Amino acid sequence: MNLSDLIDSIHVKSLSGTLDVEVTGVFYDSRQVIPGGLFCAIEGGGFDGNDFIDSAIERGAVAIISGKPYPAEFSTTWLHVGDPRKAMAVAASNFEGQPSTEMPVVGVTGTNGKTTTTFLIHHLMQSILHRAGLIGTIHYATGEEMVEAPHTTPESPDLQRLLRDMRHADCRGVAMEVSSHGLSQQRVAGVAFDVGVFTNLTQDHLDFHGGMEAYFASKQLLFEQMDADSRKEGVALINVDDSFGDRLSKKHFQRLKVYTFGRSANADFRASDFQSDLNGTEFKLSFKGRSFLVKTPLIGAFNVYNAVAAIASANAVGMNLRETVSKMASAPQVPGRLEAVGDRQINYRVFVDYAHTPDALTNVLETVRDLRPNRIIIVFGCGGDRDVTKRAPMAAAAEAGSDFCILTSDNPRTEDPEQILSDAAKGFLDTTHEVIEDRRLAIKRAIRLAEARDIVIIAGKGHEAYQEIDGVRHDFDDRRIAVGLIREKAEGGSK
Repeated sequence: MNLSDLIDSIHVKSLSGTLDVEVTGVFYDSRQVIPGGLFCAIEGGGFDGNDFIDSAIERGAVAIISGKPYPAEFSTTWLHVGDPRKAMAVAASNFEGQPSTEMPVVGVTGTNGKTTTTFLIHHLMQSILHRAGLIGTIHYATGEEMVEAPHTTPESPDLQRLLRDMRHADCRGVAMEVSSHGLSQQRVAGVAFDVGVFTNLTQDHLDFHGGMEAYFASKQLLFEQMDADSRKEGVALINVDDSFGDRLSKKHFQRLKVYTFGRSANADFRASDFQSDLNGTEFKLSFKGRSFLVKTPLIGAFNVYNAVAAIASANAVGMNLRETVSKMASAPQVPGRLEAVGDRQINYRVFVDYAHTPDALTNVLETVRDLRPNRIIIVFGCGGDRDVTKRAPMAAAAEAGSDFCILTSDNPRTEDPEQILSDAAKGFLDTTHEVIEDRRLAIKRAIRLAEARDIVIIAGKGHEAYQEIDGVRHDFDDRRIAVGLIREKAEGGSK
């Protein structure tokens, strides 16, 4: 593609060199550049792409996008732009032929529920439209292959390549998680969304955003982008039961159609009369004077919100409402999201969940409390190199919602595990807890404590199959560890 076409709709502050060059790809990592590449010198993550421009040129870059003015006596084409990340996203979309304009795309943002809601939307699309793409925390599915997800929301060139692959695979829809980092870093700036979903907003990622208002502002970017994008008539679906969602629903948009969902009487998609047990959940869904009985194998009140958001999203992209309600009954188990593990013949239950915020812990504990267990035993930890201020509140939430807590290591990353445990333990008020740094021993302790009609929750890591200690990832899957320990207990082992 010619560079002049590639930068269509990008505001260039100044230009050095010619636009009449053929571009073979858009890159942000100089090591990946191929001859004819456009190298985007982005900053962040401890790196400055401007330091790698010479390396990119050595590998064959024919043009540079940078937030800095071009240097004197520079022979390669240089485009000085105000926002290199946004320019990269638009250039990547143009290079791949703007694939998001040719498929319905649903973006889901919020603190909790993004992964489950996205999985459910993808399930409905697959069931009714027969082929759909998925981008999120657990994996990426292009319609032809499934790959592990290194990031919830990929960098824009990677994201646009995924969307291109989905279009080529004849996907009839795309469901994707849209993280606050991805929004703040303009990774989705080139994506044309049909639907934007706001699940909720609670404390998380404050180490990155600095405060809740900044965090909320990053989430709003999805809807502001949709409102400004003339390529599609966008629909916003907002959880009106959430205080931040209520604020967002009252924001004035020029083009965006806004629908609300929740349990509130004034919600457009209203859920009521829900009941949940170990086999799943059922509830009544009301919309525009029509009512439906929704059944889903997922457990709990928070999954009612996820299911409603998914059904509303499917409706917004033209799927039949009654058919989507019917298909919700066959929704898949979402890996690491209140995932039951172990033999159902045992007289206690073990669930693995990704909950790693105070609000998420509260939600999952309230959900299993509704199942009327004898006791709830929770194993949880706090991640290192992340928001320190949520550690004590996580312990407080775990203690308030359970009968016994075991505080352990999550992913310490580069932090001292003992310091993380000390920070978290400040949130405990009582003595109904233990601190066991070794995660496997903590899980073993919880399972050994479990008796008839008890529920054990192993929280924090969910689908992750590793534990990161001192910057090194070690094989560690809560689900696999728990299954082995359940079997060991049943066989009377003690190792």
